[in-house]
Amino acid sequence: MTAGAVRVSPSTGSTEEWSRSFSRRVLVTDLLALFWVVFGVQIAWLGLDSNLATNTADLRLSYTGISVVVIVVWMTALALYDTRGHRVIGVGSTEYRLVADASVRVFGFLAIVAFLLHVDLARGYILIAFPVGIVVLLLSRWIWRQWLVAERKRGNYSAKVLLVGSTSSVLHLARELGRSPEAGYRVVGAAVSAGTHGTLPGSTVQSFGGFDDLTAALAATGADTVVITSADDLPPERVRQLSWSLEPGRQHLVVAPSLTDIGGPRIHTRPVQGLPLIHVETPTYTGRKLYTKRAFDMIGSTLLILVLSPVLLVLALLVKTTSTGPVFFRQERVGLNGTTFRMIKFRSMVVDAEARLQELSQLDRAEGNDVLFKMKNDPRVTRVGAFMRRYSLDEVPQLFNVLIGDMALVGPRPPLSREVARYDQHVHRRFLVKPGMTGLWQVSGRSDLSWEDSVRLDLYYVENWSMVADIVILWKTLRAVLRSSGAY
Repeated sequence: MTAGAVRVSPSTGSTEEWSRSFSRRVLVTDLLALFWVVFGVQIAWLGLDSNLATNTADLRLSYTGISVVVIVVWMTALALYDTRGHRVIGVGSTEYRLVADASVRVFGFLAIVAFLLHVDLARGYILIAFPVGIVVLLLSRWIWRQWLVAERKRGNYSAKVLLVGSTSSVLHLARELGRSPEAGYRVVGAAVSAGTHGTLPGSTVQSFGGFDDLTAALAATGADTVVITSADDLPPERVRQLSWSLEPGRQHLVVAPSLTDIGGPRIHTRPVQGLPLIHVETPTYTGRKLYTKRAFDMIGSTLLILVLSPVLLVLALLVKTTSTGPVFFRQERVGLNGTTFRMIKFRSMVVDAEARLQELSQLDRAEGNDVLFKMKNDPRVTRVGAFMRRYSLDEVPQLFNVLIGDMALVGPRPPLSREVARYDQHVHRRFLVKPGMTGLWQVSGRSDLSWEDSVRLDLYYVENWSMVADIVILWKTLRAVLRSSGAY
């Protein structure tokens, strides 16, 4: 993303304009999805023209009428829960959660009404229509999200952001927003406390003066969202005046606290005497969540070992018959609480690979980052090893490390002791959880990541891990492995 480019796309317009347009499109597909599901279940289960049994002689109902009512109530609930609002679409799990929550409430509401009116709805009609409807709605939203993410990466369908604050905080937030264009925030300019004009040093962010030039900056950039990146030079009264100066309904104010890499579930806003206090829960590494994760790892690794046992056998034979040396490569790694364990992999290099590491590390061909030694076209890798590494097949035996408890299916990358010796103190937080076979580093670039990005992703996982996130990462890992990008 070119953070400093001032470009107003006529096809997307302001946040309010494109969000209304997008909401209408999603509304149409929601309606079509529910129409297809509800009437499809009715026809398959009961027929098109079937009457409903009631305990009231004067009450005559047909399932066609009931289906229409169900669709209307369902669509109303989706609207009331703001499932198509621009603040929830495109990123995060809030949109999906609201869709599921609204759908469950509809199910409960109709069940209560049917009970009060003594309406005997066919159980199969209800028990099939609602689960299938939720799945189809979520699938439809997911498809729309893929389209929206692609558009946002091209700079469309995003809020046009003017950053306000100190130079350092503006540059920091611009970098963070640039990492995730799919979130829908496109930086079009800044107003900094120094009051400078022109491109800020070391970036492409264009500054349009200081705090006294906000009105002119908004007009010049066409921004519809003002983000306050730091409040050191903006007292509460001035922030209030800024909010009053924005055009109601079209321009928005966002206050960004000095916090990064904090997961949404840990953040809670609580207004107290007009103060928007932000509560950030500290991460926990004990209790029910930990036991659930361990059970998930044991069951998952056992099933995967059973399913992949033919693959393990074939790979073992290939390694044994194509190069001299053992089938498996065991290496000491650092795990939970800084303890070491022996990680097992299929051998993908020549036998004397470790002895040649010092020689290769002195060459100016080392790639990847300053701490981790990564080299494309590493001469130590065998032909079979190169194939296994491309699809991460050499790491499959780590399932046994997961089974015995040294590793988890998802977690930070398991480092070598020589790497740990070069860690800054804060990086040691990655040892608060077990290392994983895969993690955010695996689905975000693999070997192409810089050291700073590797640390940031690992620490983000440690601070915000959850079972839902683990499942999402496992799904993304499958996609990353099949694409085989960034692996060497």
